[in-house]
Amino acid sequence: MTKLGAGIIGLRMGYQHLIGYKNNPYVEIRGICDVDKERLNQVAEEFKIEFATTDYRELINRPDIDIVSVASPDYCHLEHATGALKAGKHVLLEKPMALSLEECEEMIKVSRETKRKLMVGQVCRYTPAFTLAKSLIKEGTIGELFYLECDYAHNYEHTEGVGGWRKDPRREPLIGGGCHAVDLIRWVGGEIEETFAYANHKALRDWPVDDTTVAIFKFKDDTIGKVLSSIGARKPYTIRAVFYGTEGAIIAENTSPEIYVHQAYRSEMAGYAAIPVNVGHHNVTAEIAEFVDAIVNDRPLEMDGEEGARTIAVCVSAIESTRTKRPVKVKYIS
Repeated sequence: MTKLGAGIIGLRMGYQHLIGYKNNPYVEIRGICDVDKERLNQVAEEFKIEFATTDYRELINRPDIDIVSVASPDYCHLEHATGALKAGKHVLLEKPMALSLEECEEMIKVSRETKRKLMVGQVCRYTPAFTLAKSLIKEGTIGELFYLECDYAHNYEHTEGVGGWRKDPRREPLIGGGCHAVDLIRWVGGEIEETFAYANHKALRDWPVDDTTVAIFKFKDDTIGKVLSSIGARKPYTIRAVFYGTEGAIIAENTSPEIYVHQAYRSEMAGYAAIPVNVGHHNVTAEIAEFVDAIVNDRPLEMDGEEGARTIAVCVSAIESTRTKRPVKVKYIS
């Protein structure tokens, strides 16, 4: 069996991609790239990778590389992803897809023109707690879903990222990190039509952007949703979701070893269960397995560029609402 050659750009979050590729029988890691030479050499030695470079162009132009993971800072995504696509590579792009809809649209255009696959890494779709919750909801365990909410709580106070990329004024936290929560409720709840949101700037006053946003969403089927995105939360990092149905509720968290299911019965007796799950809050290995399988079997991706852009569209509309103080209809790329 001829294996697909993989290259990784960005070795912080990209480290998880390395693990995922290493564990995949259809892939061989053939190159890595990072501007931090110390990190680059360390990872090359750990994974026994012969080709390591600080110039992403050298990596994407290698003929023995078929797929590229782009795990660089958000504002590099357009350049790195389109460069790899134009070089004939399939691309797995870390969330957020981009910081604007215009950049998303350009990536989608290039993906179509080159006929290369573009997948956006919204990893909550592979987190065991959330995949189980969605499965139970689909089975009707809690009846008809009428409200769902998700919190993205992450303290960025001492985690600005290499070169301060997280603190860049172009990076709205609702897009950069809160897109986890927005994508999760989209994935479970369906199409979002409208949003109304508030934001403030009280937790990280020396940062150039609002640090906390609360957004309310109206779904196409009249389900209601809410997202809290805070990069100044003084608590351990977590993504926590609660799903309310006509016959019960589910609580799921990416860092918890179990999800909690409550079912209501007509006799007014209640059923409660704590169901064990693997704690895989960044289950990149499953994400990569999906990406590679789609390439090997030449099938469509669920989380393709168009789907990634829809999550960004919701985030952009919520940010617009925080500024206009008005409800905003979500403007999707046509």
